[in-house]
Amino acid sequence: MHIKDRTFVISGGASGLGLATVRDLHSHGGYVAILDLNVDNGNAVVKELGDRTAFFEVDISSPPSTATAVASLVKWIEKTGKPIAGVIPAAGVGFPGKLIDRHNEPIPLENLELVININLRGVLDLIRLCLPHMTTTAPTQPDGERGVIIMVSSSAAYDGQPGQAAYAASKGAVRSMTLVLARDLAQYGIRAVSIAPSYFESGMTAAMSGKVRKSLEGVFEFPKRPGHGSDFAKMVRHIVENPMLNGECIRLDGATRMPSRL
Repeated sequence: MHIKDRTFVISGGASGLGLATVRDLHSHGGYVAILDLNVDNGNAVVKELGDRTAFFEVDISSPPSTATAVASLVKWIEKTGKPIAGVIPAAGVGFPGKLIDRHNEPIPLENLELVININLRGVLDLIRLCLPHMTTTAPTQPDGERGVIIMVSSSAAYDGQPGQAAYAASKGAVRSMTLVLARDLAQYGIRAVSIAPSYFESGMTAAMSGKVRKSLEGVFEFPKRPGHGSDFAKMVRHIVENPMLNGECIRLDGATRMPSRL
């Protein structure tokens, strides 16, 4: 699978790991459809990168919004003539909270739904809407490949922390369905891979307190730093270009293993 002159659909593409991936794939000749809720950021990215990018506003937790965005990006692809080669649902949220609080009250259901709707349902929704436009593209040779789905899991799928029930459930689901999607889509020449980053610099981790950040840095093995967006983007690019990567969730964590408590 080649990046040049092929389109990659990236949700959460206006910030964080998604934005790093947008920049990397664009720098290697790819066309990028950027999906995000933040209009100002999305338009700024398109202004920065120029040709071969387009921004589509979307609330990934809303099926009608996602359907509208996909319909719009398909029209853009028809104009450019550059087929979809990859879908990277990178939009995600973390909303920590234990299922029962110190006052013996259950967590509000809407808190759980927010995380699951964006991190899981929104991922599946975007993939399913893009697939009909991938399965009909001309396959590349020699393997007859049409594209790749690259999802974002998390170290929480393996080493969830207290208060991460919804987040770990959503990211664990992404990890679990990776092989299923690879098997379902094999007949079309479409691969499915997921990446499980640990502590990476992003909009989500930027909201952490200094105390939490310091505690996290204490469990790093090597390198002794948080992951950077460029580290994630390089992994995405390698997955795109290596056809033998399929059906696997790849830990991207510098050997970090999260303890039960920080």
